[in-house]
Amino acid sequence: MTVDDPRVAALPPRTREHLLRLSDALAEGFGDDLVGVLVHGSLARGGFDAERSDIDLIVVVRRDDRERLAAVGPALELARHAARIEAILLRHDELHSAADVFPLLYDDIRSRHIVLRGSNPFAGLKILDEHRRLRIEQELREARIRLRRALTECASVPRTLAGAIERKLKQIRGPLFALASLRGFASDDGLAAVLAACAQHWSLELEALARVREAPLPAYDALVALLDAAIADVDRAHTKETP
Repeated sequence: MTVDDPRVAALPPRTREHLLRLSDALAEGFGDDLVGVLVHGSLARGGFDAERSDIDLIVVVRRDDRERLAAVGPALELARHAARIEAILLRHDELHSAADVFPLLYDDIRSRHIVLRGSNPFAGLKILDEHRRLRIEQELREARIRLRRALTECASVPRTLAGAIERKLKQIRGPLFALASLRGFASDDGLAAVLAACAQHWSLELEALARVREAPLPAYDALVALLDAAIADVDRAHTKETP
């Protein structure tokens, strides 16, 4: 199959070939029970880096019996190891009931996606703001906890600490953008735009985050300030909602 989308066309030929072959294998393995194969994440947002980015795939099926999962297993494994294609398989009848635990993932898929096969089953899903707020808080608090651990393990190795900070920035882009949307200061969902909007809204100095490799300790301090401000904002939102 081919996909008439410039983001897919711009992939390195080998990566694009693996992606399309995987889509064909999923269609063959699941047949009429395949609802949709969608790309989300950095490729769908236009921020894909061929040297560093994974390709995030959502596969929605009507049936997930053991035989069919086993049949597509080799194709999924090959795509993961050969082209960093990471796939999540969801069953169609669980999408609505899982919207309360995956609200940010669903929002991300709905806002930026590429349909490789079938249709987009996320379009009509209803997601509540309270579920978004809870997930935002969980992800931000987890990032804050793990950041403390990163410093205890990496403080004496600047390069390793810098890598940990860069990974945390990538991980919190989504919850920060979701929080900015809830609080009414949303920007573009790219990392640079999200950080700029947060810096302005919470009056933070985040310039050090653009120089993580050169100065990881100031970047660490800036990230701590950002996470603390975001978590405090989430708490204020919860206080206002609670009678």
